Amino acid sequence: MRHKFQYLSILAGVAALASIVVSCSSQLQEADSLDLSKTPVQTLENMFSVQTKNGKVEMRIEAPLMETYDSDTLKTDYFPKGLSVYSYNEEGLLESLVFSDNASHKVDKTGKTDDVWSAFGNVMIHNVLNRETIETDTIYWDETKKEIYTDCYVKLYSPDGFMQGYGMRADDHARNAILRKPFNSYGVTVQDSTLVVIDSVNFIGAFPKN
Repeated sequence: MRHKFQYLSILAGVAALASIVVSCSSQLQEADSLDLSKTPVQTLENMFSVQTKNGKVEMRIEAPLMETYDSDTLKTDYFPKGLSVYSYNEEGLLESLVFSDNASHKVDKTGKTDDVWSAFGNVMIHNVLNRETIETDTIYWDETKKEIYTDCYVKLYSPDGFMQGYGMRADDHARNAILRKPFNSYGVTVQDSTLVVIDSVNFIGAFPKN
């Protein structure tokens, strides 16, 4: 009777081991079928990043959500809930703002293409110092060439008037924007020379009395 009990125990152990092997094998097959290029390897909420050079802030980036996707050849940071970028000039003044509904940052691991940021959906670019605002649907920022560009419809507002057209090029601080195919634009021919403009973003004001 004791030998029969030992035999049944061995059979139960083998069955349990087989069950574990099958279960692990099933999980391994699911892992093998998982496409990491379509599944975020990292998720970050309330992302806040500051880029500095020689102790001075060059750029500040904020986003409610960042998802990182990774493959053998490409690394992509995706911002599905919008992106805000604040750029500062050499004197440390806030110079340009960029807001968009969505954005992505792609890095080619093979080195064949440039490091490019893409912003799309209600893109607004504002140069604080020049008081110029650019509105478009999609914008690209080539970090290597330090320029922003698009082939989409663009509206450009400035103290000198209003311009619209298709395609635009500017430096990465939204200076010297050039429309490739402008149409139906207008300019301001007479301006008030006595107008005093204050940079309300960077203006600190007088120091309070002690």
